[in-house]
Amino acid sequence: MTFVTGLQCRECGQSYPQEPLHVCDTCFGPLEIQYDYERIKKSISRATIAAREHNLWRYRELLPIDGEPRVGLYSGFTPLVRAHRLGAVLGVEQLYIKDDSVNHPTFSYKDRVVSVAISKAIEFGFETVSCASTGNLANSVAAHAARAGLDCYVFIPEGLEQGKIIGSSIYGPKTVAIKGNYDDVNRLCTEIGDKYRWAFVNVNLRPYYSEGAKTHAFEIAEQLGWKLPQHIVVASAGGTILPKLAKGFEELITVGLVQDTGCKIYSAQANGCAPIINALHKGTDLVVQ
Repeated sequence: MTFVTGLQCRECGQSYPQEPLHVCDTCFGPLEIQYDYERIKKSISRATIAAREHNLWRYRELLPIDGEPRVGLYSGFTPLVRAHRLGAVLGVEQLYIKDDSVNHPTFSYKDRVVSVAISKAIEFGFETVSCASTGNLANSVAAHAARAGLDCYVFIPEGLEQGKIIGSSIYGPKTVAIKGNYDDVNRLCTEIGDKYRWAFVNVNLRPYYSEGAKTHAFEIAEQLGWKLPQHIVVASAGGTILPKLAKGFEELITVGLVQDTGCKIYSAQANGCAPIINALHKGTDLVVQ
């Protein structure tokens, strides 16, 4: 059973069917998954979730799959660790750290988003999955593809350090190095996906892929006793997790699993690469790399 009603453009509101699409034909805005929250509210409960396996699929009603998950059966539900000593140093009475370094199978947050994307790729009937990556994403895609028995291609910028390549190569994908930077690789992958009908988790499957990031929010709330944190700091990197964390908390409120206690979300980025932070400081919606 699916609770997805379709896709919708974040910019202009144009609606689309549930297909491997990621960009609006009208305004080129990003597409996002839409759900029937009234039906979800009648189908989900804390007790229902508690009775399920300790993985990210315990929140399946709020994730964009139609049937039973095919991969990611051991992904998610990572520890929320109480950091007593660090909290004392920072002057925070209750400080917790969400430890995704023990995620399965590749010890990365990417296992969350890839689990959802590959499961959806299987439902769409794709036989080849792929990604543009500089490391962790390639590892996760290769691992999940091997688990599902799918062909896998990994596209990377030429000159990527060997340590980042080894992590995915042990799963047997076909690795292709492209002359250029990550943006060049991403543009090429968009063309390849259209031409060969391959499932690129961070291109034509991006609306589904990004929904996996919400499971971070779901788990944190459940692990806090079905309460929202007062404040949460999230490493934003490319920006996928930041809005999805907010969406995840909002959905829990909408379907009645938590109360709205006014959680504040803060973005953190490296000083030398902080386009989101710079945009926030300038008070603009325009994010410049």
